[in-house]
Amino acid sequence: MNTNKKSLEFCVIGCGRLGISLAVFLSKQGFIPKAFSSKSRESAQRALGFAGKGKVYETAVDAVKTCDLIFITTPDTLIEPVCEQIAAQGGFNSASMVYHLSGALSSSILVAAKQKGASTGSIHPLQAFAPYEKGQKSPFKGINMSIEGNDAAIELGKEIVNALKANSFTIPTHAKTMYHASAVVASNYLVTLEHFALELLKEANLSEENAYEILEPLIMGTLNNIKTQGSINALTGPVARGDDEIVSRHLLDIDKKLPQFSSLYRLLGKHTLDIAADRGEISDDARKKLAALF
Repeated sequence: MNTNKKSLEFCVIGCGRLGISLAVFLSKQGFIPKAFSSKSRESAQRALGFAGKGKVYETAVDAVKTCDLIFITTPDTLIEPVCEQIAAQGGFNSASMVYHLSGALSSSILVAAKQKGASTGSIHPLQAFAPYEKGQKSPFKGINMSIEGNDAAIELGKEIVNALKANSFTIPTHAKTMYHASAVVASNYLVTLEHFALELLKEANLSEENAYEILEPLIMGTLNNIKTQGSINALTGPVARGDDEIVSRHLLDIDKKLPQFSSLYRLLGKHTLDIAADRGEISDDARKKLAALF
């Protein structure tokens, strides 16, 4: 890691859950909290209290002028206008290293800082953050964090992620939207999918608690199969077997009892059929019959 003291000093603009956790756990690894600024002075004071060092500033530009390493950890919609405001007020220079931590947005939204000579990048932790509690374990340890930006930002970004004891991987700036969409599907839409499964079991007169306990080994086993075998080889079930009779029974019952899920079942079935076809173990006749059902 770069051990130059000045390069380790940092400021946080936007002191929500992520900003506070970042400040606390970077400070535990030798980085020096220098300045905090937030829409709410109370949240900035809270960040300072937890980090144990630094100073609260009324404006973002005053905070940024204290050091070269800058984290903009505001809500996504505010990152670009905050960056533009700081740039317009002379907050950035050629020594500035500016990061945001949005998963959905790339470093290209930091163009105002780049135009002032700053290096720009984004670091995104694939993790949900709860409010920080004093003495808690690091929410960064062992997780995966993406990095993108210019070469200098990527190089320092790797040092930052390593200091947080997380695992880093880089993505092209233009790929940030697809990266985030993948995370949404893997996390948010997985919740939707399992909600669908739980609703089906509730229709079979099982309570939600019992329904999850019944499904959990299957869910975890499937995830492990995806990890060890890949998504195509992990596929099992009636679509993989080409069993149109079973699928037809599913649809008849769902259409009758839970019609709000009929289109979702059919859409999932259609894409599952594509996976089964890619594996090459389903007959053309079975594929045609299933496609007609979906």
